[in-house]
Amino acid sequence: MTKIAIFGVGLMGGSLALCFKGKPGLHIVGHSRSQASVDKYLKREVVDEGTTSMREAAEGADFIFLCVPVGNLEEYLLELQNFNLKPGCIITDVGSTKGSVAEAAARLDWKDAWFIGGHPMAGSERSGVEAASSHLYENAFYVLTPSEQVPEEVYGRLEELLRLTKAQIVRVDARKHDDIVGAISHLPHIIAVALVNQIAGYNREDSLYESLAAGGFRDITRIASSEPGIWRDILLNNRQVVLRLLKDWGQEMDRFVRMLQYEDGEGIENAFSSAKEFRSRLPERRKGVLTSLYDVYVDVPDHPGIIGHIASILGDQRVNLSNIQIIESRADVPGILRLSFRNQPDQDRAVELLKPHYPIHM
Repeated sequence: MTKIAIFGVGLMGGSLALCFKGKPGLHIVGHSRSQASVDKYLKREVVDEGTTSMREAAEGADFIFLCVPVGNLEEYLLELQNFNLKPGCIITDVGSTKGSVAEAAARLDWKDAWFIGGHPMAGSERSGVEAASSHLYENAFYVLTPSEQVPEEVYGRLEELLRLTKAQIVRVDARKHDDIVGAISHLPHIIAVALVNQIAGYNREDSLYESLAAGGFRDITRIASSEPGIWRDILLNNRQVVLRLLKDWGQEMDRFVRMLQYEDGEGIENAFSSAKEFRSRLPERRKGVLTSLYDVYVDVPDHPGIIGHIASILGDQRVNLSNIQIIESRADVPGILRLSFRNQPDQDRAVELLKPHYPIHM
């Protein structure tokens, strides 16, 4: 029996547990320092066994997944050093920065155990074990960052196990990972937060900013609602990369300042054209480090019963509608109703069902 210990059975750890649970020869142990959390794991049948003892979870494990905040990873690695880990045990994590944890692991003596950094590039707007799903990682990139000291046989064992998630396994150097994810995730989060805070400052003088920002502005800045504590740890762990990226971003903004100062219409048009061209090449249906939106915009007349009619069409076909919103500020939004779904199949089915009745926009 292969024992898999998961420390932190929330969204990420719980989804891993559900990918592994019930597979022949696998036994899943979930750990939390809180008995209430352990009870929740067991009640929801996410794991086979739960414990508040790190030693009990770790010793005898063939695989250990650290699904705790980035800022706590080194603490957990140090604690694992105190246990009699099974020879050949593979320790991995799911943090969104890899350089700092790789350095921490390299400073420790693992004897017959091995550390391989990991980052499944998938997520959800929800959090906690309640949001865990066996489909979370399906078709997503799952990055592994083994050091040069890790034998191919060891790496192969972890890769084989992770194929149960149906993710696409990608092998990347830890520092290269942080460069790329810093650019496509960490920098956009900072920009969104700074932009929202800038508008919040204006709103203190005139509340109309808040009223009119309900449409497209709210959509493009949604990642500013991310968990503050988690992002504190991520940005501090990847601060050198982020500082360099912010300097590059400053240069891009300076370029726009110059174009506006000198009324360079051609330069502005070229900037938008090149951005549009690059963005059009990005995969539309690939899970990435930023959570995908599964929204459909519907143009409807302002008649009584319209929302009920739409809900009935979807409900009769068992399409799960997670949210519905009436859009008042439509400057950058192509419909009066925003329908939100939890996954691509529900979104696709909704479009198919609603198109004969209403104009649909994606």
